Amino acid sequence: MVQFRVRKALLALGAAALMTVTGPAFAQPAPATGGDATSVTPSASAAGFWSCSVPPGYTYTNTRSTTRCSTTGLRTQYYVQRPSGGLWACTVPSGFIYDNIQSTTGCSVSGLRSKYRLREPGDNLWACSVPSGYTYDRVQSTTRCSTAGLRTTYRVREPRTGLWACTVPSGFTYTATQTTTSCSATGLRTKYRLRAY
Repeated sequence: MVQFRVRKALLALGAAALMTVTGPAFAQPAPATGGDATSVTPSASAAGFWSCSVPPGYTYTNTRSTTRCSTTGLRTQYYVQRPSGGLWACTVPSGFIYDNIQSTTGCSVSGLRSKYRLREPGDNLWACSVPSGYTYDRVQSTTRCSTAGLRTTYRVREPRTGLWACTVPSGFTYTATQTTTSCSATGLRTKYRLRAY
């Protein structure tokens, strides 16, 4: 009877130690906090799983050290998810842009890294970069696009004939120009009235 209790206690202690290193078997990271009144909520399809690598077409939202991914010691394990608009992710996958950034320890097991709030490109949204095939018609300085000071954010626009834009995207020419401060956070720039060809 005493031997059974000792064995049971040792098993419980071993399980507790393993969970300290790897976390519960089915634990999911706490939802990322942050955002503002214009927050975008991730879609339900963003559910994820813990993996020893990040598969193509996925991003990751959390990391942890574990012995599950190596036979010789601790390795990084990733909480991988399909990218979606509003998801706070550790990488910006192809086909997505971001509109906010924060420093976090969740994207690295060894210190602070950046986490990005993903957005799918679209017309008339503010983002930290301009995706291919789009243009922009206004900029402003913000701390949302950098963890270390002011950066430029762009009002992304789908190009169309008649739009006054700060760049001339592929497949367009321009029929008029104007000097404006809306295309630069630091001074005057040229704005173009677009025409598709």
